[in-house]
Amino acid sequence: MPLTTEAPFIFHQGNRPLLISMPHVGTHLPPAIAARLTPEGREVHDTDWHLGRLYDFARELGASILMATHSRYVVDLNRPPDGASLYPGQSVTGLCPVDTFDDTPLYAAGNGPDDAEIAERREAIWRPYHDQLAGELARIKVQHGVAMLWDAHSIRSVVPRFFEGKLPDFNLGTADGASCDPALAQQLLAIAQGAPGYTAVLNGRFKGGHITRHYGQPVRGVHAVQLEMTQCIYMQEAMPFDYLPELAQRVQPTLRSLLATVLAFAEG
Repeated sequence: MPLTTEAPFIFHQGNRPLLISMPHVGTHLPPAIAARLTPEGREVHDTDWHLGRLYDFARELGASILMATHSRYVVDLNRPPDGASLYPGQSVTGLCPVDTFDDTPLYAAGNGPDDAEIAERREAIWRPYHDQLAGELARIKVQHGVAMLWDAHSIRSVVPRFFEGKLPDFNLGTADGASCDPALAQQLLAIAQGAPGYTAVLNGRFKGGHITRHYGQPVRGVHAVQLEMTQCIYMQEAMPFDYLPELAQRVQPTLRSLLATVLAFAEG
């Protein structure tokens, strides 16, 4: 039996030099995996909820959009394929996580995936997503001479496992300057810091995951930025994780401005 019958991603092709990747919006759990998870695990708490809706203006901008379908609990598309830690010495979740952001077990009987199952998940879901991502960046680069990658994420504003206190609202990451033109990164930081009522940081706790670090190659004309946003600025951070339109509408102009700035850099 195949691991999953769901397509590994949803893709929309745009006509401008920007690809928005959403590797953690998926919520699908194949039944054979769901059956082994805890009740909390089946609720997929650590999803980057509602980003497709929050970024619903991106098609108007002409961006290509790549969205995961499967939960990060199945396989984390923003981890390297060998599962190496992105933040050595700090607490992290793996390629096929066995615990939640609250450090609680995901598998009811401790029967997490073995090496063979991890390899199967990687081939069935991780690789197709990355093949699509790489292929679209290459197409954009050929057509426009430059390709911009925006890796879109969100997270609860307080997760003691990973950081102390409350996160800034906009956490921009460029792999400490390696994945994106530094002048563009500073422009983006200025926009985020200038947004009234929000806080922002560049290359703080979140410097960009595997996608940002692997694909961002400014010398080759591919610039990658990760934005990790606090969920409290657009949704409920606890069950039932509802989208809050009034909050979302307040933050969307800043998101639009950030993406417009990325496009202006590419097309300027």
